[in-house]
Formats: sequence, structure tokens, C-alpha cells
Amino acid sequence: MNAEAGMAPGPQHMQALQRANAVRLARAELKRQVAHGEISAAEVIMGSPWEAESMTVSDLLTSQRRWGHTRCRKFLQCIPMSENKTIGSMTERQRIALAHQLRSARADEVPALRADLATPVLAGVAG
Repeated sequence: MNAEAGMAPGPQHMQALQRANAVRLARAELKRQVAHGEISAAEVIMGSPWEAESMTVSDLLTSQRRWGHTRCRKFLQCIPMSENKTIGSMTERQRIALAHQLRSARADEVPALRADLATPVLAGVAG
């Protein structure tokens, strides 16, 4: 039998580089969509697309607007979960718990954001 019969043309390391670049580009697009609010982090966690399988939970959470490492770490302390946990290795129970926490955190955040936006305008009018 020929060992190369089922392999794509090109050296193995080049194929690995092409695959890594494809994953990197897809992950960057997913992070952009999360940052712009086109898709929520909870939807990514529940849907678990192929490009997010090897992404850490902290990478996903920090791609959201106004989420940094400190907020991510404090958020994950409520759910005993490591920041380095990959989305693909999460159990169904962990996915549901994290998505639920994200949705309730998002609901709490929206009125606060509106108040933050209105405060400087009102302060400028009063002064």
C-alpha cells in the first residue's frame, strides 16, 4: 500500500501551518463578532463552534466589550471554573451554568451602561 494515498499534497508541517492559520482567522472573526455584540458569549458557549473548541474561557470572556482580566477572574470565581478551561472540554452542566451567569450579568449590566452614558450629559447641563 502507498502511505501517501490519503494525504493532501505538501509537507506535513505546511499542512499544520495552514490549519493553524485557518483556526486563528476563524477565532479572530468570532472574537470580533462577540466584541461587536453580533453574537453573545453565552451563545458561543452553548453552541460550541469548532473554532472555539480550543479557546479558553478567559479568551472568550475578555473579547466582550468592557471585560478585562480582572472582571473575568472575579466572574469565574462565582462559578468554580478555571480561566484556562477550554470551551471544548466543558461539561454540559458547566456550559449551562456559565451561560446562565453570563445572561444574568448581561441583564444587570444594560441599565448600568445607560445610566453611565446619561450621567456626564446631565452633569454638563447642571454645571
